[in-house]
Amino acid sequence: MAHKEKAKSTKLYVGVDVGGTKILATLVKRSGKVLARRRLRTPRDADPALVLTTIADAVEELLAKAKAPRKAIVAIGLAIPGVVDGDAGRIVITPNMNLSGVDVIRKMRKRIDVPILLGNDVNLGTLGEAWLGAARGARTVVGIFVGTGIGGGVILNGRLHRGCRESAGEIGHLIMQPGGPRCGCGSRGCLEALASRTAIERDIREAIASGRPSVVPELLDDETSLIRSGTLKKALARADEVVTDVMRHASEILGYACLSIRHLIDPEVIVLGGGVIEACGDFVLPIVEDIVASDPLTGARQAGRIEASLLGDDAVALGAVALAQQAAGRHPLRDADAKGSRAG
Repeated sequence: MAHKEKAKSTKLYVGVDVGGTKILATLVKRSGKVLARRRLRTPRDADPALVLTTIADAVEELLAKAKAPRKAIVAIGLAIPGVVDGDAGRIVITPNMNLSGVDVIRKMRKRIDVPILLGNDVNLGTLGEAWLGAARGARTVVGIFVGTGIGGGVILNGRLHRGCRESAGEIGHLIMQPGGPRCGCGSRGCLEALASRTAIERDIREAIASGRPSVVPELLDDETSLIRSGTLKKALARADEVVTDVMRHASEILGYACLSIRHLIDPEVIVLGGGVIEACGDFVLPIVEDIVASDPLTGARQAGRIEASLLGDDAVALGAVALAQQAAGRHPLRDADAKGSRAG
Protein backbone atom coordinates (compact mmCIF):
# COMPACT_ATOMS: atom_id res chain seq x y z
CA MET A 1 0.00 0.00 0.00
CA ALA A 2 2.90 2.32 0.77
CA HIS A 3 4.18 2.03 -2.80
CA LYS A 4 0.76 3.01 -4.17
CA GLU A 5 0.55 6.08 -1.96
CA LYS A 6 4.00 7.21 -3.09
CA ALA A 7 3.07 6.62 -6.73
CA LYS A 8 0.38 9.30 -6.52
CA SER A 9 2.87 12.09 -5.81
CA THR A 10 6.05 10.89 -7.54
CA LYS A 11 7.33 11.53 -11.03
CA LEU A 12 7.44 8.15 -12.71
CA TYR A 13 8.93 6.48 -15.77
CA VAL A 14 7.75 3.52 -17.80
CA GLY A 15 10.05 0.98 -19.41
CA VAL A 16 8.58 -1.51 -21.90
CA ASP A 17 10.38 -4.62 -23.13
CA VAL A 18 8.62 -5.62 -26.36
CA GLY A 19 9.52 -9.21 -27.18
CA GLY A 20 8.38 -11.72 -29.75
CA THR A 21 6.31 -13.63 -27.18
CA LYS A 22 5.69 -11.21 -24.32
CA ILE A 23 5.47 -7.51 -23.54
CA LEU A 24 6.80 -6.57 -20.09
CA ALA A 25 5.97 -3.07 -18.87
CA THR A 26 7.38 -1.61 -15.65
CA LEU A 27 6.45 1.50 -13.70
CA VAL A 28 9.59 2.84 -12.09
CA LYS A 29 10.67 5.68 -9.83
CA ARG A 30 13.58 7.92 -10.77
CA SER A 31 15.89 5.86 -8.54
CA GLY A 32 15.08 2.65 -10.42
CA LYS A 33 12.71 1.26 -7.80
CA VAL A 34 10.03 -0.79 -9.56
CA LEU A 35 6.51 0.04 -8.37
CA ALA A 36 4.53 -2.23 -10.68
CA ARG A 37 4.93 -4.72 -13.52
CA ARG A 38 2.49 -5.84 -16.19
CA ARG A 39 3.13 -8.72 -18.57
CA LEU A 40 0.98 -9.33 -21.66
CA ARG A 41 1.30 -11.81 -24.52
CA THR A 42 2.58 -10.27 -27.74
CA PRO A 43 -0.03 -10.67 -30.50
CA ARG A 44 1.32 -13.14 -33.06
CA ASP A 45 1.36 -12.19 -36.75
CA ALA A 46 -0.82 -9.20 -35.89
CA ASP A 47 -1.33 -5.87 -37.57
CA PRO A 48 1.13 -3.30 -36.15
CA ALA A 49 -1.79 -1.30 -34.75
CA LEU A 50 -2.78 -4.23 -32.52
CA VAL A 51 0.77 -4.61 -31.16
CA LEU A 52 0.95 -0.88 -30.37
CA THR A 53 -2.49 -1.03 -28.74
CA THR A 54 -1.28 -3.91 -26.56
CA ILE A 55 1.75 -1.84 -25.49
CA ALA A 56 -0.48 1.13 -24.64
CA ASP A 57 -2.88 -1.15 -22.75
CA ALA A 58 0.02 -2.49 -20.69
CA VAL A 59 0.97 1.06 -19.72
CA GLU A 60 -2.61 1.93 -18.76
CA GLU A 61 -2.90 -1.24 -16.67
CA LEU A 62 0.36 -0.38 -14.90
CA LEU A 63 -1.04 2.98 -13.86
CA ALA A 64 -4.26 1.40 -12.66
CA LYS A 65 -2.33 -1.22 -10.69
CA ALA A 66 -0.24 1.46 -8.94
CA LYS A 67 -3.18 3.91 -8.65
CA ALA A 68 -1.01 6.53 -10.36
CA PRO A 69 -2.34 9.29 -12.64
CA ARG A 70 -1.15 9.44 -16.24
CA LYS A 71 0.27 12.91 -15.59
CA ALA A 72 2.80 11.31 -13.22
CA ILE A 73 4.61 9.74 -16.21
CA VAL A 74 7.60 11.84 -17.25
CA ALA A 75 8.65 9.65 -20.20
CA ILE A 76 8.42 6.14 -21.65
CA GLY A 77 11.25 3.99 -22.99
CA LEU A 78 10.48 1.27 -25.55
CA ALA A 79 12.88 -1.62 -26.14
CA ILE A 80 12.46 -3.37 -29.49
CA PRO A 81 14.30 -6.45 -30.83
CA GLY A 82 15.91 -5.51 -34.12
CA VAL A 83 17.34 -2.40 -35.75
CA VAL A 84 15.77 0.86 -34.65
CA ASP A 85 16.40 4.51 -35.49
CA GLY A 86 16.05 6.12 -32.10
CA ASP A 87 16.48 9.65 -33.43
CA ALA A 88 13.69 9.22 -35.99
CA GLY A 89 11.54 7.14 -33.63
CA ARG A 90 11.21 4.44 -36.27
CA ILE A 91 11.65 0.67 -36.26
CA VAL A 92 13.85 -0.23 -39.23
CA ILE A 93 13.48 -4.01 -39.02
CA THR A 94 12.38 -6.44 -36.34
CA PRO A 95 12.51 -10.12 -37.26
CA ASN A 96 9.78 -11.72 -35.14
CA MET A 97 7.05 -9.07 -35.20
CA ASN A 98 5.19 -7.17 -37.86
CA LEU A 99 6.64 -3.79 -36.89
CA SER A 100 9.33 -3.18 -39.51
CA GLY A 101 9.14 0.34 -40.92
CA VAL A 102 6.65 1.53 -38.29
CA ASP A 103 6.92 5.11 -37.01
CA VAL A 104 6.27 3.82 -33.51
CA ILE A 105 6.76 6.99 -31.47
CA ARG A 106 4.37 9.10 -33.53
CA LYS A 107 1.72 6.39 -33.37
CA MET A 108 2.17 5.74 -29.66
CA ARG A 109 1.92 9.41 -28.77
CA LYS A 110 -1.59 9.47 -30.19
CA ARG A 111 -2.50 7.21 -27.25
CA ILE A 112 -0.10 8.50 -24.59
CA ASP A 113 1.13 12.06 -25.09
CA VAL A 114 4.43 12.00 -23.19
CA PRO A 115 8.02 11.86 -24.47
CA ILE A 116 8.76 8.36 -25.80
CA LEU A 117 12.26 7.08 -26.55
CA LEU A 118 13.13 4.02 -28.61
CA GLY A 119 16.08 1.62 -28.39
CA ASN A 120 17.28 -1.86 -29.27
CA ASP A 121 16.37 -4.38 -26.58
CA VAL A 122 19.81 -5.87 -25.95
CA ASN A 123 21.49 -2.47 -25.98
CA LEU A 124 19.04 -1.43 -23.31
CA GLY A 125 19.57 -4.65 -21.37
CA THR A 126 23.24 -3.72 -21.17
CA LEU A 127 22.29 -0.19 -20.11
CA GLY A 128 20.06 -1.62 -17.37
CA GLU A 129 22.89 -3.77 -16.02
CA ALA A 130 25.23 -0.77 -16.08
CA TRP A 131 22.68 1.36 -14.21
CA LEU A 132 21.43 -1.00 -11.52
CA GLY A 133 22.83 -4.46 -12.14
CA ALA A 134 26.03 -6.46 -12.40
CA ALA A 135 28.04 -3.59 -13.93
CA ARG A 136 26.79 -0.81 -11.64
CA GLY A 137 29.42 1.87 -11.21
CA ALA A 138 31.42 0.84 -14.29
CA ARG A 139 31.95 3.36 -17.06
CA THR A 140 32.85 0.89 -19.81
CA VAL A 141 30.66 -2.20 -20.15
CA VAL A 142 29.94 -4.84 -22.77
CA GLY A 143 26.83 -6.99 -22.46
CA ILE A 144 26.44 -10.38 -24.15
CA PHE A 145 23.02 -12.02 -23.91
CA VAL A 146 22.85 -15.69 -24.91
CA GLY A 147 19.42 -17.03 -25.78
CA THR A 148 17.76 -18.16 -29.00
CA GLY A 149 20.35 -15.90 -30.64
CA ILE A 150 23.15 -13.79 -29.18
CA GLY A 151 22.80 -10.05 -28.77
CA GLY A 152 25.04 -7.46 -27.22
CA GLY A 153 25.44 -3.88 -26.15
CA VAL A 154 28.33 -1.49 -25.48
CA ILE A 155 28.61 1.29 -22.91
CA LEU A 156 31.56 3.63 -23.47
CA ASN A 157 32.42 6.30 -20.91
CA GLY A 158 29.02 5.97 -19.29
CA ARG A 159 27.01 6.28 -22.50
CA LEU A 160 25.33 3.74 -24.74
CA HIS A 161 27.31 3.39 -27.98
CA ARG A 162 24.90 3.02 -30.89
CA GLY A 163 27.27 3.33 -33.85
CA CYS A 164 27.00 5.33 -37.06
CA ARG A 165 24.39 2.89 -38.49
CA GLU A 166 22.60 2.19 -35.20
CA SER A 167 24.22 -1.26 -35.37
CA ALA A 168 26.90 -1.19 -32.68
CA GLY A 169 26.93 -4.10 -30.24
CA GLU A 170 25.99 -6.85 -32.74
CA ILE A 171 28.36 -9.16 -30.90
CA GLY A 172 26.47 -12.26 -31.99
CA HIS A 173 27.72 -11.65 -35.52
CA LEU A 174 31.43 -11.59 -34.78
CA ILE A 175 32.95 -14.16 -37.13
CA MET A 176 34.49 -16.79 -34.87
CA GLN A 177 34.93 -19.59 -37.44
CA PRO A 178 35.29 -18.55 -41.09
CA GLY A 179 33.30 -20.93 -43.24
CA GLY A 180 31.51 -22.33 -40.19
CA PRO A 181 27.79 -23.00 -39.73
CA ARG A 182 25.45 -20.58 -41.47
CA CYS A 183 23.94 -17.94 -39.20
CA GLY A 184 20.44 -16.52 -39.43
CA CYS A 185 22.01 -13.25 -40.62
CA GLY A 186 23.31 -15.03 -43.74
CA SER A 187 27.01 -15.13 -42.79
CA ARG A 188 28.92 -18.24 -41.74
CA GLY A 189 30.72 -18.91 -38.48
CA CYS A 190 29.14 -16.13 -36.40
CA LEU A 191 29.28 -16.37 -32.62
CA GLU A 192 25.49 -16.81 -32.71
CA ALA A 193 25.82 -19.75 -35.10
CA LEU A 194 28.25 -21.45 -32.70
CA ALA A 195 27.19 -20.63 -29.15
CA SER A 196 23.51 -19.59 -29.03
CA ARG A 197 20.84 -21.92 -27.65
CA THR A 198 19.80 -22.60 -31.24
CA ALA A 199 23.37 -23.63 -32.14
CA ILE A 200 23.67 -25.74 -28.99
CA GLU A 201 20.41 -27.51 -29.86
CA ARG A 202 21.61 -28.17 -33.42
CA ASP A 203 24.84 -29.74 -32.21
CA ILE A 204 23.08 -31.87 -29.57
CA ARG A 205 20.57 -33.20 -32.11
CA GLU A 206 23.36 -34.00 -34.57
CA ALA A 207 25.26 -35.91 -31.87
CA ILE A 208 22.16 -37.90 -30.90
CA ALA A 209 21.38 -38.63 -34.56
CA SER A 210 24.91 -40.03 -34.96
CA GLY A 211 24.13 -42.62 -32.28
CA ARG A 212 25.56 -41.06 -29.12
CA PRO A 213 23.40 -41.81 -26.04
CA SER A 214 21.82 -38.88 -24.20
CA VAL A 215 19.14 -38.19 -21.60
CA VAL A 216 17.82 -35.28 -23.67
CA PRO A 217 15.04 -37.20 -25.50
CA GLU A 218 13.50 -38.34 -22.21
CA LEU A 219 13.60 -34.77 -20.88
CA LEU A 220 11.57 -33.42 -23.81
CA ASP A 221 7.77 -33.42 -23.92
CA ASP A 222 7.86 -34.88 -27.42
CA GLU A 223 10.33 -35.43 -30.25
CA THR A 224 9.70 -32.00 -31.77
CA SER A 225 10.09 -29.99 -28.55
CA LEU A 226 12.77 -27.32 -28.43
CA ILE A 227 15.77 -28.07 -26.27
CA ARG A 228 15.28 -25.13 -23.94
CA SER A 229 17.77 -23.71 -21.45
CA GLY A 230 16.05 -25.50 -18.56
CA THR A 231 16.53 -28.83 -20.36
CA LEU A 232 20.22 -28.08 -20.79
CA LYS A 233 20.49 -27.39 -17.06
CA LYS A 234 18.81 -30.69 -16.18
CA ALA A 235 21.03 -32.63 -18.58
CA LEU A 236 24.17 -31.03 -17.15
CA ALA A 237 23.02 -31.94 -13.63
CA ARG A 238 22.81 -35.56 -14.80
CA ALA A 239 26.32 -35.37 -16.31
CA ASP A 240 25.02 -36.12 -19.80
CA GLU A 241 28.12 -36.49 -21.99
CA VAL A 242 26.59 -35.10 -25.17
CA VAL A 243 25.23 -31.96 -23.52
CA THR A 244 28.40 -31.49 -21.47
CA ASP A 245 30.58 -31.70 -24.58
CA VAL A 246 28.40 -29.37 -26.63
CA MET A 247 28.03 -26.88 -23.78
CA ARG A 248 31.78 -26.92 -23.13
CA HIS A 249 32.49 -26.15 -26.79
CA ALA A 250 29.91 -23.33 -26.87
CA SER A 251 31.34 -21.91 -23.62
CA GLU A 252 34.85 -21.96 -25.06
CA ILE A 253 33.70 -20.09 -28.17
CA LEU A 254 31.99 -17.55 -25.92
CA GLY A 255 35.18 -17.26 -23.86
CA TYR A 256 37.27 -16.47 -26.94
CA ALA A 257 34.67 -13.90 -28.02
CA CYS A 258 35.05 -12.24 -24.61
CA LEU A 259 38.83 -12.33 -25.02
CA SER A 260 38.51 -10.61 -28.41
CA ILE A 261 36.24 -7.97 -26.87
CA ARG A 262 38.77 -7.44 -24.12
CA HIS A 263 41.52 -6.85 -26.70
CA LEU A 264 39.33 -4.43 -28.66
CA ILE A 265 37.59 -2.42 -25.93
CA ASP A 266 39.18 -3.51 -22.62
CA PRO A 267 35.93 -2.93 -20.68
CA GLU A 268 35.72 -2.80 -16.91
CA VAL A 269 32.92 -5.38 -16.98
CA ILE A 270 31.62 -7.92 -19.46
CA VAL A 271 28.11 -8.93 -18.41
CA LEU A 272 26.79 -12.30 -19.56
CA GLY A 273 23.03 -12.71 -19.53
CA GLY A 274 20.12 -14.31 -21.35
CA GLY A 275 18.28 -17.58 -20.84
CA VAL A 276 21.28 -19.88 -21.35
CA ILE A 277 23.36 -18.00 -18.78
CA GLU A 278 20.49 -17.78 -16.29
CA ALA A 279 20.01 -21.56 -16.49
CA CYS A 280 23.59 -22.76 -16.99
CA GLY A 281 25.80 -19.91 -15.77
CA ASP A 282 27.47 -22.08 -13.12
CA PHE A 283 28.80 -24.25 -15.95
CA VAL A 284 29.51 -21.55 -18.55
CA LEU A 285 31.10 -18.73 -16.55
CA PRO A 286 34.11 -20.63 -15.11
CA ILE A 287 35.07 -21.74 -18.63
CA VAL A 288 34.77 -18.21 -19.98
CA GLU A 289 36.71 -16.76 -17.03
CA ASP A 290 39.52 -19.31 -17.42
CA ILE A 291 39.96 -18.45 -21.10
CA VAL A 292 40.02 -14.72 -20.44
CA ALA A 293 42.42 -15.18 -17.50
CA SER A 294 44.79 -17.25 -19.67
CA ASP A 295 45.40 -14.29 -21.99
CA PRO A 296 49.18 -13.95 -22.35
CA LEU A 297 48.83 -10.32 -23.44
CA THR A 298 48.84 -8.59 -20.07
CA GLY A 299 47.67 -5.06 -19.39
CA ALA A 300 49.18 -2.32 -17.24
CA ARG A 301 47.21 -3.41 -14.18
CA GLN A 302 44.85 -6.09 -12.86
CA ALA A 303 41.36 -5.01 -13.86
CA GLY A 304 38.29 -6.10 -15.81
CA ARG A 305 35.88 -8.83 -14.81
CA ILE A 306 33.20 -11.16 -16.13
CA GLU A 307 29.82 -11.00 -14.35
CA ALA A 308 26.50 -12.76 -14.72
CA SER A 309 23.45 -10.54 -15.18
CA LEU A 310 21.76 -9.56 -11.92
CA LEU A 311 18.53 -8.07 -13.24
CA GLY A 312 17.15 -11.04 -15.17
CA ASP A 313 13.84 -10.24 -16.87
CA ASP A 314 13.95 -6.64 -15.60
CA ALA A 315 17.25 -5.75 -17.33
CA VAL A 316 15.77 -4.60 -20.65
CA ALA A 317 12.80 -2.75 -19.13
CA LEU A 318 15.04 -0.93 -16.64
CA GLY A 319 17.41 -0.03 -19.46
CA ALA A 320 14.42 1.43 -21.28
CA VAL A 321 13.69 3.52 -18.18
CA ALA A 322 17.30 4.73 -18.13
CA LEU A 323 16.87 5.76 -21.77
CA ALA A 324 13.56 7.49 -20.98
CA GLN A 325 15.20 9.53 -18.25
CA GLN A 326 17.31 11.24 -20.87
CA ALA A 327 14.12 12.96 -22.02
CA ALA A 328 14.10 14.72 -18.65
CA GLY A 329 17.76 15.69 -18.96
CA ARG A 330 18.93 13.08 -16.48
CA HIS A 331 22.00 10.86 -16.76
CA PRO A 332 21.12 7.71 -14.82
CA LEU A 333 24.56 6.09 -14.91
CA ARG A 334 26.20 9.20 -13.52
CA ASP A 335 23.39 9.73 -11.00
CA ALA A 336 23.56 6.10 -9.88
CA ASP A 337 27.28 6.52 -9.18
CA ALA A 338 26.56 9.64 -7.11
CA LYS A 339 23.74 8.16 -5.05
CA GLY A 340 25.29 4.76 -4.45
CA SER A 341 21.91 3.33 -3.50
CA ARG A 342 18.91 1.84 -5.26
CA ALA A 343 16.52 2.84 -2.52
CA GLY A 344 13.64 5.05 -3.63
